[in-house]
Amino acid sequence: MENSTSIDDFEILADRFKILSEPSRLQILAAICRRECNVKEICRRTGLHQANVSKHLQLLRSAGVVACRRVGVCRYYRIIDSDLLGLCAQSVFKGDKPSKDCTQE
Repeated sequence: MENSTSIDDFEILADRFKILSEPSRLQILAAICRRECNVKEICRRTGLHQANVSKHLQLLRSAGVVACRRVGVCRYYRIIDSDLLGLCAQSVFKGDKPSKDCTQE
């Protein structure tokens, strides 16, 4: 039986793993796993500095992992990669429901 997976498929998979290889990005994904949040709320939830969060969100956004919407001067981020969203929900929350929506705080 031959392997039908191309080298390009492996490169795409490796790029996805690279996105997940940074602990700060995992913290950010955990913060927005079940609800969208703005940068200020992500900083509060993770303890990371705003510049660091913004840098990682830009990388996650260009990788197609997160998207944002603008409300006034704030941007609210959410996970749009359904595979990563499922993985995040399983590993971070283990079935627990979130207690509060960031957009209402």
